[in-house]
Amino acid sequence: MSKAGTCYYSVLGVCKQASASEIRDAYRRQALKWHPDRWMKNPKVSGEAKKRFQQIQEAYSVLSDKGKRKIYDAGLLGLLTDDDDEGFVNFMQEMALMMQNVSSQEGYSLEDLQGSLMSMMAEDERRKFGFDWDSSAKKRARFS
Repeated sequence: MSKAGTCYYSVLGVCKQASASEIRDAYRRQALKWHPDRWMKNPKVSGEAKKRFQQIQEAYSVLSDKGKRKIYDAGLLGLLTDDDDEGFVNFMQEMALMMQNVSSQEGYSLEDLQGSLMSMMAEDERRKFGFDWDSSAKKRARFS
């Protein structure tokens, strides 16, 4: 899902198995249809056209990039920010690939593996901010 909660594939009007050329052709059709310059004379629609055109550009920027598309298909795109460096993006691509391989080999669904990754990351965040206390470590600290 995009930041706005819409599916990039549906924004472009293609299926998930669409080829790069099908995605490019769909992008061109949608971009021509919703380009804000075409709707300038109709102020009622011009705001919607601008919004749709931005969604179309966002969808194409993800789906036209093989690495970002893998991350999007794995449901991990929301973890990336504009400030992430190329190394982190590469890591996420490798993670998505590993998730696909493990899910096909061991019968786990991609959603199961995504849930595991999300819980691991949430646990890491709790530790980073000091919200995860080990009760056995505290007991030892009191009696030492």
